Amino acid sequence: MDQREPIEAPLEGGLAGPASVPEEEYGADKIKVLEGLEAVRTRPAMYIGSTAIEGLHHLLYEVVDNSVDEALNGYCDRIDVTIHIDNSITVIDNGRGIPTDFHEQAQRSAAEVVMTVLHAGGKFDNDSYKVSGGLHGVGVSVVNALSRRLDLEIWRGGKVFGQSYERGKPVTEFRQTGTTKRRGTKITFNPDDTIFEVLEFSYDTIAARLRELAFLNKGLRIVIEDLRSDRRDDFKYDGGITSFVEFLNAHKTALHPKPIYFEARKEDVIVEAAMQYNDGYSESIYSFANNINTHEGGTHLIGFKAALTRSINTYAQANDLLKDLRENPTGEDVREGMVAVISVKLRNPQFEGQTKTKLGNSEIKGIVEAAVNENLGAFFEENPAAAKRILAKAVEAARAREAARKARDLTRRKGALDTALLPGKLADCQERDPKFCEIFIVEGDSAG
Repeated sequence: MDQREPIEAPLEGGLAGPASVPEEEYGADKIKVLEGLEAVRTRPAMYIGSTAIEGLHHLLYEVVDNSVDEALNGYCDRIDVTIHIDNSITVIDNGRGIPTDFHEQAQRSAAEVVMTVLHAGGKFDNDSYKVSGGLHGVGVSVVNALSRRLDLEIWRGGKVFGQSYERGKPVTEFRQTGTTKRRGTKITFNPDDTIFEVLEFSYDTIAARLRELAFLNKGLRIVIEDLRSDRRDDFKYDGGITSFVEFLNAHKTALHPKPIYFEARKEDVIVEAAMQYNDGYSESIYSFANNINTHEGGTHLIGFKAALTRSINTYAQANDLLKDLRENPTGEDVREGMVAVISVKLRNPQFEGQTKTKLGNSEIKGIVEAAVNENLGAFFEENPAAAKRILAKAVEAARAREAARKARDLTRRKGALDTALLPGKLADCQERDPKFCEIFIVEGDSAG
């Protein structure tokens, strides 16, 4: 008779759990409910990516994004950013101002709701904002939650309103504090030193992003001032992304004097593209969706590249510019030496991942392709001299690629011959100088 202990049956659907852990230790009292902005303070990296310098800058970008959204929708033309000596930051815009009226659902002012409730704002329907770059779920309430102190001032309807917060919680009542002829919003915040690993903002990093936003929003003026070092920049580009391309190409030799630029609209989608070729060998393409830098590209970039290759090859074939080429120039060939900026603006962008670095809207690919095909083809027809210089660059790149391929093949074949094993009765010659070498031709093994 087997005296061994019986084996416990596994739990239904899986392996048996450790018998030493009492079931009572995991009950309803172990389920934590994080209410309001407490979740943001508990897991800040889920909302801003990290608590290092990148996350610190993200706080500022969230506030600035709200102001840029006002500009995108035609209500704001100036944003001022000030870095104070204590590393607090003030952002002022001349937009409509955050709504100040009573919010029936929340039973408090709309401004307080925006500042203290996640996913509260005017960007979740199509009425308040046509397009928005700040819809990635966090917004100014997260900035409030992760700030030691935040002071809000609103100029709206001839009145001044204000409220202060500490670590996301109101410490004063939302109230009217005066009258004014101004309009807009002013937010000053101090990042929480118990949350962030660093508290010192990088002027250069911030200025580069604000310059980018000024390029992407034609006519928007963005002023940044650093009271720690008396540095100041004033960005305003009436040329928009055309000025952006000229800026990127400033120290290079352009193949045509002015960038190619076009804008196309289809329903609620706006497509802008600017490009200019130089005599270099690398490509630089910057893609954006609702002012978000899509570092990983997406459907807008795929559509742009596909249409660019097709348009250039179509024009080249029609004008007999592909002589002596075994095959058409590839996408890499036609993009050699190109600097380009493509920007799309749409109502409901779909980004892959919370980082907003890749646009996923499938319909955008076709819209961008159609826009590039039509406008680039028209440019080539109207500017044949520039078209021929661009085509010559692509043909040269294709020939260089073909020559490099042949050289690689030759090197590989030569290497294969050099390292090939000789038959057992033969030995490789050790001497490389022909003057010291002899060859004997004999018949049969015994003669050798």
